[in-house]
Amino acid sequence: MIKITCTSCQKPLSLDETKLPMKEVSFPCPVCKAKIIVDRRKLGTEPSPSPAPQPTGEEPEEGEFGSKAFIVGNDNPALRQAAKLIGFLPVHFATPEQARDRFMQETPQVVFISLQQITPPPLEAMQPIIGLAPAERRRSFFILVADNLRTLDGNAAFLYGVNLVLAPKELGSFPQIYKDAYAYHERLYSTMNSVLRMMESA
Repeated sequence: MIKITCTSCQKPLSLDETKLPMKEVSFPCPVCKAKIIVDRRKLGTEPSPSPAPQPTGEEPEEGEFGSKAFIVGNDNPALRQAAKLIGFLPVHFATPEQARDRFMQETPQVVFISLQQITPPPLEAMQPIIGLAPAERRRSFFILVADNLRTLDGNAAFLYGVNLVLAPKELGSFPQIYKDAYAYHERLYSTMNSVLRMMESA
């Protein structure tokens, strides 16, 4: 593993250099979305620029490089595009059980719960992925996408056990919606996350 640091937000990252192509590649920082450039050909001649970080699960996919966004349930091109617009590689799972199994192996930055028809909370059919333990849930940002929801409805997000609810018609504005919602989420949990990071590094 190699260690790098985002030059914009100073987020430390671990990358498996054996999965990097022998060329210069770029990918978005999973925190601030700034462009990070890595050239495997130069890795042997340059020192590692950061201390040991938490792994982020990046690996190449279809010529691209970056963190994953899981899409659980219904797959559609607009949702895949929304994931790409915020810098993540979409990976679809038809069932929440499949998504949970993969989640336990490789934690995604974002999890989209995509439903054609919304049911009253809680979403029993999605409990395998939504019902993860709090310590595991905190590592990802959960977004419920369904008709009959009002984007940024905090009460609905609380009732459904997600970080953000999103109406499909708002996917065109998703990057700004996500940025604002994620920033709020980070402020809300910053103190708790700082304590948890200190405990993990102790």
